[in-house]
Amino acid sequence: MKSWGYKQFCPVAMASEVLGTRWTNLVVRELLCGSHRFNDLRRGLPHISPALLSKRLRELEELGVVSRERDPETGNPLYFLTEAGEELRPVIMAMGSWGQRWLEGQLSMKNLDPSLLMWDMRRNLNPDPLPSQRITIQILYHDVASSQAKWWLIIDKASEDGVVDLCKRDPGHDVDLYVVSDLRTMTAIWMGLMTVAEALTRSKLQLTGANQLQASMQNWLGLSVFAGEDRRGTS
Repeated sequence: MKSWGYKQFCPVAMASEVLGTRWTNLVVRELLCGSHRFNDLRRGLPHISPALLSKRLRELEELGVVSRERDPETGNPLYFLTEAGEELRPVIMAMGSWGQRWLEGQLSMKNLDPSLLMWDMRRNLNPDPLPSQRITIQILYHDVASSQAKWWLIIDKASEDGVVDLCKRDPGHDVDLYVVSDLRTMTAIWMGLMTVAEALTRSKLQLTGANQLQASMQNWLGLSVFAGEDRRGTS
């Protein structure tokens, strides 16, 4: 970051020197979303190299935006936003809201990624409408490579390790709801560009299993935090 700059004393210029480097805003986004372990940060940023992620975390730590601690159980590093980093929350949220409102949705739809979509769905899933017993939901994408096609969401409100878990391998539980779709449709639902009801009407989505889970899917499905924004840009 020190090798370039706008050479202006304006606070906007100084902040841009920090936040304008590639991946920095997305690293902050992941930390704001609750990822603290290096591997979890990489799951939310699947296209960044480990070396570059380490570099960005180190730079943010030097700037006082990120603090590094040690996991008392494993000794592995944990990353947290400092007070300065937390103050970036409205900045990042405003950028996301602006992008959802004004940028053409097709720009985002060109960058489809099942791993990233499922990770976002997992951490945004709302377990409140779901029954108290363990629920297993299998999601199948029929238009992607077989290694990325099958996913399982396991919701267990009584779990000590977290309410929602995401698996790429069959966990061996009875499946309560099967969800079959193409990746583009599920991404559109997640982004708020299409509702579950619309996808069902257009035969873009197939649900098989517990009626309660089918009826409440729009409520429990983990949508983007920007899904509720009114679109203003061209469609």
